[in-house]
Amino acid sequence: MPSNRPGPSAARSRQRVAVRRRRRRLILLLVLAVVVAGGWFGGRQLVRSVASPKCTITAGGMTETFDPEQTGNAALIAALAVKRQMPPRAATIALTTAFQESKIRNLRFGDRDSLGLFQQRPSQGWGTEEQILDPVHATNAFYDALEKFKGYESADITTIAQRVQKSGYPEAYRDHEGQGRVLASNLTGHSPAGLTCRLDPVKGGVATPRQVAGDLAEQMGVTTVRAGDGSLTVTTRSITTAWAVAQWAVARADAYGATKVTVGDRAWDRASGDQGWSSGSDGTTVTIRLG
Repeated sequence: MPSNRPGPSAARSRQRVAVRRRRRRLILLLVLAVVVAGGWFGGRQLVRSVASPKCTITAGGMTETFDPEQTGNAALIAALAVKRQMPPRAATIALTTAFQESKIRNLRFGDRDSLGLFQQRPSQGWGTEEQILDPVHATNAFYDALEKFKGYESADITTIAQRVQKSGYPEAYRDHEGQGRVLASNLTGHSPAGLTCRLDPVKGGVATPRQVAGDLAEQMGVTTVRAGDGSLTVTTRSITTAWAVAQWAVARADAYGATKVTVGDRAWDRASGDQGWSSGSDGTTVTIRLG
């Protein structure tokens, strides 16, 4: 009597088919996992790029974006030019140089013994390591060197920056003149309402009005300040100076925990995200609210 059972070759054939099907299912699952993971990471990156803290700065038809650390350091560099009564061009040169040297970050490392915002070297007489890592000292040292060159106000920015820095890559400064101009124009008060920052909610570490007033005096030389309970009011002599103070405060809002800055009837509100400055009339009085 013949058997209904499949022969050995038929069983092997069915087994091979089953193996191929399992492989196809496994490959499909792997492809699906890659697609889902890619979408998750891509979406996460998109959310980060949209929602991460950043400062947007516009002047002369140009727009640049920086993170709060860069913008806060840039505000200090520009403020010291204002305090020293140097022209905005000086701030442009300093900011262009700092962007090329450190991306406007107070680095504790660099080529050989280079340090800080301008990658200055203790071995070349810029100061001790501690002094160079103090942004106020480092910036004043840069301006001291810049002022020694007559005609720096109209000189080619790459030429004058190289004379101060003596860099191994002198032509690189030219690549960042646009960023330097936009920052300087806003932070010296010549481009009102051109700087706005989208920041995370304040979670602590709020500076006191007295601390902010002290920094404003040290960095910009403005002392007409009345400190109150959680805020300070600054009286200036011109609208340009008022905007320099106001945009300095917004640029450093992340460090101080500032939540609102007003100039006359116009206001920047931390809670408004990318909305920027409100409409209204300018004035010579600036208020800075903390926490």
